This record gives sequence, C-alpha cells and structure tokens, in this order.
Amino acid sequence: MRIQFTRSTVKALEALLQKALKCKNCRLLRKISAILEHGHQQIPVPEVAQKWGISPAAVYHWLSQFLVKGMESLFYHYKGGRRPKLSLAQLKELTAILDGGPQAAGFREACWNSGLVQELIKLKFGVEYNSHYLSEWLHKLGYSYQKGERIADHLDPQKRREWQEAVWPKLLAEATEAKGLILFEDEASFAQWGSLGYTWARQGVTPLVKTSGKRKGYKVFGAVDYFSGRVFYRGLEGKFNSQSYQSFLQAILEETTEHIYLVQDGARYHTSQEMKAFFEEQRERLTVYQLPAYSPDYNPIEYLWRKTKRKASHNKYFAEFGKLTEAVDQALEHFKQAPDKVLGLFGCYRKTVTEVVVSAA
Repeated sequence: MRIQFTRSTVKALEALLQKALKCKNCRLLRKISAILEHGHQQIPVPEVAQKWGISPAAVYHWLSQFLVKGMESLFYHYKGGRRPKLSLAQLKELTAILDGGPQAAGFREACWNSGLVQELIKLKFGVEYNSHYLSEWLHKLGYSYQKGERIADHLDPQKRREWQEAVWPKLLAEATEAKGLILFEDEASFAQWGSLGYTWARQGVTPLVKTSGKRKGYKVFGAVDYFSGRVFYRGLEGKFNSQSYQSFLQAILEETTEHIYLVQDGARYHTSQEMKAFFEEQRERLTVYQLPAYSPDYNPIEYLWRKTKRKASHNKYFAEFGKLTEAVDQALEHFKQAPDKVLGLFGCYRKTVTEVVVSAA
C-alpha cells in the first residue's frame, strides 16, 4: 500500500519533528521520521525499518495508528525505566553491522548468536549487555532466533540482480501485453515414509510417528500462474526426465489457449537437447525463461511444495503407497481450488499499490 500525504499533513509533521529535535526526543524523532520517509518521500517500508533499526511490522503499526488517530498517535506517555545504554545513532550503526553479518564485522562465524552480539557491542561501543537480556532486546529490534540455511558459494549475485531489475520486468510487460500466462514450474518428491514437522508434546517426551520404512516416492511436476494463481500438476511414479517433463508441458498446452511464458530452473532435463527441440517446435505457444542458478527463493512454487507437504505428509503414516498419492493429490486439489492462497506465495513479485490521502488531524 502506498500512502500519500497532503501538504498540510507534511507541514504538521515537519513542525512536530523540529520540536522533537529540540527536545532530543529520540523515540518521537524516529517515529515521525519513519512516517514521513514512507508517506512523503515514498521510501519502501523495509528500507525505512532498516535505516532506523526497527522491524517493518513496527513501521506498519505506526502508519496504521497515524491513519486512524492522526497527530494524536505521535505522542508517548512516559512509562519510566532506565535510559538506554546506546544512543539512537549507535543503535542505527549496530543494526547496520548486524545486517551485514559477522564475517563482514571481522568474526569467523557466519551467523550471529547472543554471545557474539554481546562481544560486538563491547568492542564497538564499550558497553556491556547481559547475554540473556540480549535475546529479548534483539527481538524488539526486529530480529529472531532462527536456523541458518546453506547457500551455494558459487551463487551469482549479479545474475540474481539482473533477473530482478531487467529480466523479470521485461517478462511481466511482455506477458501482460500478450494476455498470456506466466507459469513458474518445478518438481517435488513426496516420500512414503512421510515427513516430520513441529508439533506439541510433553516436555521430555519425544512425539513418535510410525513409518513403514518403504523408500518409495511420489514425484510431481507442478506449475503456478502469476496472474491468476491457477495450479497445474501431474504425478508420476517413474523418474523426472525430459520425456516426462515434455509430457507435462504438452498437457498444459492442450489445457490452455493463452501464450505460456515458462519460468524454469536449470535442471538437466529442463535444458537437454530434447527439450530445446521441443521448445523450438512450440515457440508459437511457449516462451522459456531461465531462473538464475541456485535461486529457489525466486520460484514461488517452492513455497507451494512446502505447504503441500505440511498438509499432506507431515507427521503422517502411509502403510500403502496409494494412501500417500491420494493425500498429495487432495492437498494439491485444495490449492487448485484456492487461487487466492497461491497468489499469496508470490511475495516480491506481487505489488499492490493503493493511493491513500491523509489529512492532518
């Protein structure tokens, strides 16, 4: 959502900002500045949040409160408490260092932990924080304690940036003009021994899920449309290869009439000579775009697979292979009938712009 302030609103906010500066009210200064930067200067919320060392959720909360209560929402009631050990400027510097990662700050570790953050603050600002308090403090700053994810050391940032800034806008414009489909395609395998997910259990009592031990998998080709959230899928018990991939795409071509803009990764059976010949034969109906290497986060259907596994196979027992295929197909049919849920998976690809004019209270 894009917020656009009236001139009187901007003047009122700027006047209040000057008062906050004179009073050295850092909290009010940060709040007004964040609202102005997004609502007047049109700086995206994530950039505003990063600049001021707060979470995007906090910025959205301030904006929503301002839309409802106006200028009244900008005043704090003092609740007492100890003065912060770090100034606002130091806090901004610290969050910039944290966002850059430990290795950029001179540490060997690839990820932050409380002890490491504690050491950083002491070295950089000469201030000591209790490591147990740091966890709560970092959470308030918009950070969370989470498991790291491996990423290929030969990932190409330039290619990823090129996809975002050049290839994707070109693809979107071309498909929009042609009134075609933009299909993000991928494959997934669902194991008969099921998958494990987080669940509630008594402390000290590990939850147990039965398994047949049969190492058989149900393989599924899938594709989701950017514009409508439409889902295409086909299951098979054989192997993923050029023949089965070609059969899946041929079925989609027969089921649709629009021109298809296919976005795929670099799997060997996607780029084989056989597939190149197929794409050439179908060029009147099919245009292929390759995602940057090692960029599953740019393929929204990856998130559909996660949701499907959560719905179909997490913490479930399949004594028979047919029960597994039935569960997966039912889950996919559910998403096929719920395009709004699928559209929600497109993340950074989808931008909804709404004009909102706010008057000063």
